[in-house]
Amino acid sequence: MTHEHDLLRKTLKNFVAKEIEPGARLRDKQEFFDLKLFRKLADLGLLGITAPGTYGGSDMDTLSAVIAHEELSYSDPGLTLAYLAHAMLCVNNLAVNGNEAQKKYYLPKLCTGESIGCMAMSEPGVGTDVLGMQTTAARHGDHYLINGRKMWITNGVLDDSGKPADVVYLYAKTGSKISTFIVTPECSGYSVGQKIKDKTGMRASNTAELVFDNCRVPIENRVGEEGDSVKHMMRNLELERLTLAAMGLGIGKRSLDIMVGYATERKAFGKPLLEFGQIQQHLADSYAEYQAAKAYVYQTATKPSSRLDSDGVKLICARMAKKTADSAMQVLGGNGYVAEYVAERLWRDAKLLEIGGGTLEAHQKNIAGDLEKCGGKF
Repeated sequence: MTHEHDLLRKTLKNFVAKEIEPGARLRDKQEFFDLKLFRKLADLGLLGITAPGTYGGSDMDTLSAVIAHEELSYSDPGLTLAYLAHAMLCVNNLAVNGNEAQKKYYLPKLCTGESIGCMAMSEPGVGTDVLGMQTTAARHGDHYLINGRKMWITNGVLDDSGKPADVVYLYAKTGSKISTFIVTPECSGYSVGQKIKDKTGMRASNTAELVFDNCRVPIENRVGEEGDSVKHMMRNLELERLTLAAMGLGIGKRSLDIMVGYATERKAFGKPLLEFGQIQQHLADSYAEYQAAKAYVYQTATKPSSRLDSDGVKLICARMAKKTADSAMQVLGGNGYVAEYVAERLWRDAKLLEIGGGTLEAHQKNIAGDLEKCGGKF
């Protein structure tokens, strides 16, 4: 941890308390993605946190991205998910894999928030098995025609009018292999199919189906060579899972703070709840599990990328976040079951971490396979 990391955390804590926390409950209740608030993250250099300064980014490291997702999720995991989709899945992907012309054209507007980005991988019938995607891209001279549908796309729609994302980092099949394309509203045949409503949690971010009907995409919008996107995809999934794990840390820390504060102040049978063994078990287990998860996340963030550990940290943090939020609800009793006390929102938001960005079952499969490959050398 450097002085810059400490300063980033302090800045974020102040921003979260002043700008994010006051409206978090209402955004969840109304399923409202606050685009104006989201763009304020650009003033902190967050929208292009890992992008090079040459293109308007902040050129920060992986640990900085972890800190950002942790602190933002302490207050509003839903808004943080929209941030992750923009900054990690779109901006970072483009910064790492795009050519010079693509980076110069798209990244400055993405870093200022003038453009809002997303990544389109999952499909209505394809989730974990991404290599089974059905969306196709066929080349016709100087352009590609893309056909298919993408589902569960965070930031796929930006408002209730149906305005689509400004920049879509899209994966599609070219023959038997996967290629990557940048799709914008200027590409004919690109539209929003449906906005996904009534989600259990993460309601402060927008989720949508995207439709590509003979979507005409110029050849210069292809990222990298045709058919070589799997390595790009898997590498960025490691960062996605690490920052999703960091979101779990934010949820876990807030849940701990809620239950410790309540157990200290609330009395039963003439003494604070904190003095009862049943409550102590919730507090002690939650604290130990949170600290263990945090150590794993920070260790992973400061060493070379590893699919084994990116799966591992998300597997652990997703479970820890939901369990800790559940304990907070239990400690608060009836109060934990209502929105005023925040714990129930954190519990609902935490469930997405067990599904999105790879299910728990997918992580278990990946970890087992990687342990077999490494022969015990990890």
